[in-house]
Amino acid sequence: MTPPAPTYPGFRCREKILDFSQPRIIGILNTTPDSFSDGGLFLSRQAATDRIGEMVEEGADIIDIGGESTRPGSDPVSEKVEMERVLPVLENAITAFPNTLFSVDTTKFGVAKGALDLGVHIINDVSGLQKEPRLADLCLESKAGYILMHSQGDPKTMQKNPVYSNIIKDLNRFFREKLEHLQHKGIHNVIIDPGIGFGKTLEHNLKIVSNLDHFTEHGVPILAGASRKSMIGRVLDGRPVDQRLAGTISLHYHCLLKGASLLRVHDVREAVDSIRIFVAVQNEKLKTNN
Repeated sequence: MTPPAPTYPGFRCREKILDFSQPRIIGILNTTPDSFSDGGLFLSRQAATDRIGEMVEEGADIIDIGGESTRPGSDPVSEKVEMERVLPVLENAITAFPNTLFSVDTTKFGVAKGALDLGVHIINDVSGLQKEPRLADLCLESKAGYILMHSQGDPKTMQKNPVYSNIIKDLNRFFREKLEHLQHKGIHNVIIDPGIGFGKTLEHNLKIVSNLDHFTEHGVPILAGASRKSMIGRVLDGRPVDQRLAGTISLHYHCLLKGASLLRVHDVREAVDSIRIFVAVQNEKLKTNN
């Protein structure tokens, strides 16, 4: 029998509690011209706010806003450019949707600080403190949630030749060390993300998904983010980005079965539907076995 996903009562993100009685959805909003899936679509405040409204209506629990593409091969942008892209959108959105949690997808201190000043609830750090250790201090000061993601190398070069001695053991070692560091500082509201596609081959990514339950040993929520990613295209014989929805749902459903508590997605309505089905089946299993 597949065990039910663990719950994390009292998971606080500043003034809000993130309820993990069932898996939750993070909706992706990129204010970038070059993101692999939605680059260039939400550059204006109005377009971004409209899209956020759609995702909230469709059932997103958290909206994750980023201003620097981290697709493989992408170039970095300056802190000033990233702030100009992200902060006006956050200012609009946090006011327009006061009941929604917001995260900022950044590795830069100034962007994270500006977002927290506007009221953002979570810092989503794809570098896992490797680029900017002071993000931990910001989370401690503000009581914001923190997403600790594993990545190997920078987006520009991370897919050239990623190597691990044992992908699951290596990631578990990374999470153990970083979580000990964060907990020593007094930060406990942490979500871990194995970073599918961030310095990993197709084989690495498939091993992560099939062994995701190995990361539950850390006792914190696990985020799975495979939405429309290239691993799906590779498995499906070169399927383009706009034809990867079914693959995304299938991959994320496997992650749910293995203990994921959050899914980070582009297609919110479909992800919400998949979680409703997942919860209904798991509840029926529990009734049958009691």
